Amino acid sequence: MSLTAPRYSGLLVVLLMVLQWAGQGIPSPVRPICDLRVLDHFIMEARDTETALRGCKAGCGVTGTFVVPLTNVDFLVWETKDIWEQAVEVQSGLSLLGQALGAVGESLSNAVMQSLITNNKSNIRSLGQVLHSLHIKGVSIHAAPAGGGTATRKVSSLSELLSVHINFLRGKVRLLLKNAPVCQQSSP
Repeated sequence: MSLTAPRYSGLLVVLLMVLQWAGQGIPSPVRPICDLRVLDHFIMEARDTETALRGCKAGCGVTGTFVVPLTNVDFLVWETKDIWEQAVEVQSGLSLLGQALGAVGESLSNAVMQSLITNNKSNIRSLGQVLHSLHIKGVSIHAAPAGGGTATRKVSSLSELLSVHINFLRGKVRLLLKNAPVCQQSSP
């Protein structure tokens, strides 16, 4: 596999899921964006990056601090938010993670780790497109303020950043996708 192949794997997974879905004759065009297997694939790729980092010998260190979203979810508070507030929080968090991964990718000298980080950043963009496809009024993938809708903290290592990335996907992103109104519509 070439080093540029992972960059397209997130989009490829989404495309394959849509093609598999279409081949099953499911009538609703909304279902693929609600399929949590795509999110699970992105989580698996982030975990693979975390594993690769542990085995990295040279060129994997980063310096600096990165602003990331908080990943803890107070379910009582989360459930009192309307879908728009939840979506803004998720989009803001994805924006922060994308910025942090972009900064990390530029500072790494290890080509394999650079490729893995680029792939994770691409997956975040894909999730932004999925969020846009949920048609939540007032949420734009291009207009999300970095950190404007979510509580933040700072991390100073790539391993911390990847841990936050994985936990954010497993938590707030999953909750939003699982409970989005378009995903709650029953199939005809």
